[in-house]
Amino acid sequence: MTPPYFRTSAHLLVCQHTNCRTRGSDLLYRALWNALDRERLAYFKTGGSVRLTESGCLGACTSGPVMCVYRQRDAAAGGSGGLEEAWYAATTLPLALRVARAAHEGTDLPTDGRYGP
Repeated sequence: MTPPYFRTSAHLLVCQHTNCRTRGSDLLYRALWNALDRERLAYFKTGGSVRLTESGCLGACTSGPVMCVYRQRDAAAGGSGGLEEAWYAATTLPLALRVARAAHEGTDLPTDGRYGP
């Protein structure tokens, strides 16, 4: 049997390496998972489109928890029409949720805490 395919608009990755876990990334991941589920933003919910994944080291070890987001940005929505990525340091649940909402809605990603492209 073929697994179901779920369309996503964005993929969020939360680092679970040692330094980030020490700074609460495991709690951030669980809380964000619950919030995405509750707000029906998770890709497996009707109308949801955000995928959340635990990841290995994202390279900003002293500034965790670290999260990155990838999404396909439609040129009509103000993007370049290509893959957009953003990296966030010292990520809190409110910030992660704002990122997820913006990714789902196709609006500009928050700039606070952002350290990547």
